[in-house]
Parts: sequence; structure tokens; C-alpha cells
Amino acid sequence: MTARLKSIQSLLYRLITAPSGVAEGLALERSLPAGGLASMIRGDDRLSAEQRVDIYANMYFYRLLGVMNEDYPATAAVLEETNFHNLITGYLLAYPPAEPSVAGAGRYLADFLRAHPLRAEFPFVADLAALERATIEVFCAADAPILEASQMNKIPPDRWAAVKMRRVPATAILEVQWKVEEVLRAVEGKRRWIEPPRHEHRILVWRRNSRVNYREIAGGEAEALAVLRRTVSFGRVCEKLAQDLSDEAAAAEISRTLARWLADGILMRPAARPPEF
Repeated sequence: MTARLKSIQSLLYRLITAPSGVAEGLALERSLPAGGLASMIRGDDRLSAEQRVDIYANMYFYRLLGVMNEDYPATAAVLEETNFHNLITGYLLAYPPAEPSVAGAGRYLADFLRAHPLRAEFPFVADLAALERATIEVFCAADAPILEASQMNKIPPDRWAAVKMRRVPATAILEVQWKVEEVLRAVEGKRRWIEPPRHEHRILVWRRNSRVNYREIAGGEAEALAVLRRTVSFGRVCEKLAQDLSDEAAAAEISRTLARWLADGILMRPAARPPEF
């Protein structure tokens, strides 16, 4: 690549991604050659060099806006077109994309919304965006061999407490203040959404057979899933599930919860350590 070509490419990138538009981006340039932008980009009677670059700048923004609409359909539905457009405009000024892929462009939208004026009208919208982001991250998370019920059944019951396990990578736990999962389900089902009630709780998000699921978790299950972020023994998991329960109730809770986790495919056994030489 020649030095001139590289210089032109760098200039075009700065102008196309300039937060305030091509005209203001040009005004900030201090090393334009004689003849300015027109010496590098050919204009004609219909469009000047600046107007031609402006077309690409608009395409850049609307491509990102389209990505945000795809990644945050419920947030977009709640805010509606004008509010969402203005939100994304401000967000991209605060968090300009820093990766070649557009996949990470909306990674910080929930954080941006937590201090945004739109929360005065839509106090639940940051939690909703956080849930939508979690579904994306979980969908894209690495695959892992899941722990099957048949594998557990091959282990003598008196050895279950020592079995090591953890959550698969395609899981996440969110702490939210609003019942935003109801809003997301309504939008996914193409139903009318209603403002969710305030309800401090945790949501489990997981992927099973390329489908992302989510549901509220509470009590011992929430505590057990939290420790399963790392590799722990099943005995440790049982301690969390059984807390504050009688022996009979604890046994039923452990059996019911383990069966659900195995059916949902959210557990894995850690890989065996390679032999040391």
C-alpha cells in the first residue's frame, strides 16, 4: 500500500465516522493537501467531493442504527422510532465502535441508558436493554459438552456429592429491578407490551440447541447457579439449594432443580486435567 493511498483511507475513515458530520470533520483536519478534499475525491456538477463522502457517512450511521434495531428490538419498540434514533445517535458519540465487526457495537447500550434522560419516562428500559444484550452474548457464547442425566445416572449415588460441575459458557445471570422479561416476551411474540412492574430479581439466560431462553430465578436456585459460575462439587451446590429448608423439602428441591438443569442443558463437567510428566 502506497503512503498516499494509506493517507486517503485514513482521512476517509475519520470523515465518515466523524461524530459531528463530514463538514465539521473536515474543519478539524490540519494536513489536507493543496486543493483540499477535492484533490483526492472527484466531484462533479451533481455532487461535490464533500457531498459524496457525506453519503458514505450517512450509510455508516444507518448501518449501525439497523444493527441496533436488530439487536435491541424490544428497546426499540418501547422507545419508538424517534426516541430510539436519537438514543443511538447519542450512544455512538459516547461509544464509537472500536472493533472491525459490528457485533460489539451495542455492547454498552444498557450502561448508557442508566444515566439517560429517557429513563424518566421509561424507568425499566436500561434493564430491558441489559436483558437483550445478555441474549446476544449467550447466543454467541462458546459451545461446551453438557452434563446429561444419563451420565449422572451412571455414577453411584453415594459419590454424587463429589462430582465436579459448573455452568456452561452459554449462560448468564442478570440482576434487574423490573420484570422486563415480560416486555421482551411480548415483543418476541408480536404482542402488545405493557409497562412492567418494579420487581427486584435475578434472571437466568441460557442457550439450548441454538435457542436462547430466560426465566426468573430465586432463593436457593439463584445462589446455587451463582456458585456454579466456577467449578464446584455437587455437594456445595446442594448446600445452596437446601438452605433454610427441612431435610424432606431439601431433598425434593435438589431432585427437582437438578432434573430441570439437566433438561435445560446448563451444566457441564470440567475437562479432566492432563497427566503431569
